[in-house]
Amino acid sequence: METKILVVDDEQDILDLISYNLSKEGFKVYTAANGTQAVEVARKVLPDLIILDVMMPGMDGFEVCRTLRKDEATASLSIMFLTAKAGEIDQILGLELGADDYIQKPISPRVLIARAKSILRRGNEKVRTETIAAPEVMRIGSIEINRQNYTVRIDSRESFFPKKEFELLAFLASNSGKVFTRESLLRRIWGESVFVVDRTVDVHVSKIREKLGKYGAWIETVKGVGYRFREHE
Repeated sequence: METKILVVDDEQDILDLISYNLSKEGFKVYTAANGTQAVEVARKVLPDLIILDVMMPGMDGFEVCRTLRKDEATASLSIMFLTAKAGEIDQILGLELGADDYIQKPISPRVLIARAKSILRRGNEKVRTETIAAPEVMRIGSIEINRQNYTVRIDSRESFFPKKEFELLAFLASNSGKVFTRESLLRRIWGESVFVVDRTVDVHVSKIREKLGKYGAWIETVKGVGYRFREHE
């Protein structure tokens, strides 16, 4: 089965360059020139990876990512931001919205392809691991975590979690009682090839706690080490 990649950018020369190099590697490439078109194509073809520009007129890349993460059919798609926006705040926002990687332009086609292949490998490994070892639905007290459709129910009410928040919560919850350093969480959730700061984990934990409400305290800070999910009988 062909691996499908959707490339989204409002600059035609960038679309042409990336598409050409990805096609040479054997990928089936789709393109979109704006955010609205990107959402339409993503819902239609369900690509294995979306390479997404941020600064586009109308619906920008961040809004495209939000829209796709809120739709059950596209919530688990892998997304890589490729953008000229180089600030740390933009990078954290992109990852907080559920992106799998955040890459700054300009970047050589060879490096871009290597990063894309890394994301695709992690996605395949994750599917195999979860299929074998992890339950599709976890129930911990009044919290239900559904890995199949990326939903979280708290006191029977569904709450939206962007992809990385969901993966972090699911990972901690499925390993309750175990302490993980920020560095190990970065490696496990974001991968070895994604360069993000330790504070990214803190930002995501804070968002998760806020959404869990009175259950937020179940994610405990272990001073000087990292985080753990409180054990429950």
